[in-house]
Amino acid sequence: MCTRIFWNDNAVAKTVSRCMDWAVSDEPELWFVPRGTDRTGNAGERSLAWTSRYSSVSVSMWGIGTVDGLNEKGLAAHGLYLDLDEVEYPAPDERPVISNAIWVQYLLDNFATVAEAVAAIDTVRIHSQQLRDQEMGVHIALEDASGDSAIIEPIGGRLVVHHGPEYTVMANSPSLDKQLANLAEYRPFGGELPPPGDISSLDRFVRASYFLHYLPEPENEVEAVAGVFQLIANVSPYGAPYSDGGVYPTWWQSGADLTNGVYYFGSTRSPSIFWVPLAEIADGTEVLRLDPRDVSLVGDSSSMLQPATLPY
Repeated sequence: MCTRIFWNDNAVAKTVSRCMDWAVSDEPELWFVPRGTDRTGNAGERSLAWTSRYSSVSVSMWGIGTVDGLNEKGLAAHGLYLDLDEVEYPAPDERPVISNAIWVQYLLDNFATVAEAVAAIDTVRIHSQQLRDQEMGVHIALEDASGDSAIIEPIGGRLVVHHGPEYTVMANSPSLDKQLANLAEYRPFGGELPPPGDISSLDRFVRASYFLHYLPEPENEVEAVAGVFQLIANVSPYGAPYSDGGVYPTWWQSGADLTNGVYYFGSTRSPSIFWVPLAEIADGTEVLRLDPRDVSLVGDSSSMLQPATLPY
């Protein structure tokens, strides 16, 4: 039950965290993608082709697409799962097309702010790509260094956009409207119920919102980053039993300091967190890669990135 938490009302730094929960490992790889990189929408006929305007650090899933990242302008993007019974992608039309697997990378490559991305949201059509022979629903969270935020969901054959700094929490299914309606049953969001403790997406959304509401003001950017990592740990156990009898772990947790341009990553198989200050490498011209599951990684790991070829 992936979750994203955005702390945008402190006076020190805009910070965000997310977790990756899945039945099997998503085999993450961390990439530096320089501005000027030629890309394609990987969606067959009418696929959009573009050249990246901004450098970014991003995490790939199964070598197929991008699920998380931060660009040099302080825009971060995250792809989370949304149940197929809620998802309906736009029907084919004359617009250029991008795969849902590369949607996050397209946003990081092309936009500096949430407002820019939202304004251009209907200029391309999102195509549902088979991922390891599976159809997957995807919804997107965006945030930027100004504190702006947006949640984008393919529902009813169109992209439904919730745009504004108030959209600080996102989880997997159900859709955001239903998550917010459920949140209103709990205090201090209009209802009287205490915060729940189950592992469902609905309960994680409430707990993330509840503890974000009470997060103490940080004294510096280190505390601002630590705060969102503490919150994401609260809703992403190493392993949790699900109703189908399986135990689905959280594979990793990531974070970003949007104000200072630093991307953070922690594998749940490691006791350490490492980070990449994007400002130090943003002017680079080579695609670079590292294995974020390497348990020796800790602290500033930008020097560990090595030249590589993008698989998608």
